Amino acid sequence: MELLNLHLTGDNHAVTAAHNLLAAMIDNHVHQNDDFFHVDRHTVTWRRVLDVSDRVLRNIIVGLGQREDGVIRQTGFDITAASEVMAVLALSTSLQDMRRRLGRIVIGNTTDGKPITAEELHAAGAMTVIMREAIKPNLLQTLENTPVLVHAGPFGNIAHGNSSVIADLIGIRAGDFLVTEAGFGADMGAERFFNIKCRASGLVPDAAVIVATVRALKVHSGRFRVVAGKPLPPEMVKENPDDVYAGADNLRKQVENIRIHGVTPVIAINTFPSDHKSEHAAIRDLAEQLGVRSAVCRHFVEGGRGATELAEAVAEAAAEPNSFHFLYRDDAPLKEKIETVAKRVYGAGSVEYDLHATRQIDSYERNGFGSLPVCIAKTHLSITSDPTLKGAPTGWVLPVREVRASVGAGFIYPICGDMRTMPGLPSNPAAAHIDIDENGEIVGLS
Repeated sequence: MELLNLHLTGDNHAVTAAHNLLAAMIDNHVHQNDDFFHVDRHTVTWRRVLDVSDRVLRNIIVGLGQREDGVIRQTGFDITAASEVMAVLALSTSLQDMRRRLGRIVIGNTTDGKPITAEELHAAGAMTVIMREAIKPNLLQTLENTPVLVHAGPFGNIAHGNSSVIADLIGIRAGDFLVTEAGFGADMGAERFFNIKCRASGLVPDAAVIVATVRALKVHSGRFRVVAGKPLPPEMVKENPDDVYAGADNLRKQVENIRIHGVTPVIAINTFPSDHKSEHAAIRDLAEQLGVRSAVCRHFVEGGRGATELAEAVAEAAAEPNSFHFLYRDDAPLKEKIETVAKRVYGAGSVEYDLHATRQIDSYERNGFGSLPVCIAKTHLSITSDPTLKGAPTGWVLPVREVRASVGAGFIYPICGDMRTMPGLPSNPAAAHIDIDENGEIVGLS
């Protein structure tokens, strides 16, 4: 567990180094005032990254000091998982494909408004060299000796939030079934898996598992206020199937989100010690109403034996005919892609664009990026763009305040709401409890 959570094989370090190399070459180009082209420093979008939560680095000024210390400009740091290099790693199909994607990264514009790439800054080659070993997936195993490929971790809010294509391409050839994760619900993780990752990999899913918990459905009932880091409300852990039924709309919509892509869903009821059998029965009843297979899962306590029912349900679902399809065409306008996801997946009634966002979309389409899929950056706390709204509201307005391009990774991401890409430490950081004992063993890591 310690190896998995601390450093592993250094993939995060490689992403951090490759990303910051490009940042250094950008500022060096601005400082040297290269005659080949001039970078408009006010358009540079490439910030630095660090794999440590550090809120004071969100907004910084670089270049202070003497003239030889560089050109003064405002920038900041993101968490390494939010780096486009991480998204590139996760979507590449080979070393050479990664080299091409790194070269396509757009960092800003020239003074005459043309996009500047990492290739034009002569940075992509060295970045690839740094990433040469990181592109290889990490082979681990469970306590029951099942092989597991652990590779890449693109930020689930502003990137596609899925494990790597290369790991999937290896895993699909190494067993009868490949199970791969797509995080942050069917409205975000699954939608991006289908419309971004499947486009890159060429693989087609046979079934999709929606993980549901009694707690989650009770939260979506809107009857309880849950605060991160604090105990659950006492009433929430009491036996009450009615609270489960009251939060059913969100589960119904997530099932629909799988089905609109032509994939067969299976509901995994992930259990907690505080659950009651009547509440599990309520979720099973909901699944039956929807015509969806379901299974109660106790694998956290019982290991593989506790997931046998789920495995059987997934195997049955995967054997059914598949009609998988993308939600939109490659050649559809960017606004049509955004509105398709917003209305069909999120349940929005319309989309409103800030003038700045509309100008960015127009610029991307003029520069030939309009064929890219969209990766809508919104809160993971709600199916809407408002983190306080629970269930599955309809008819609301999705606000697009800014649109950015991850051209190297291969998607356009509209930003809907306030997206924090550099977390801050809590009042009681986990780091304060981690140490080495007298035998050199790690303690306090959980």
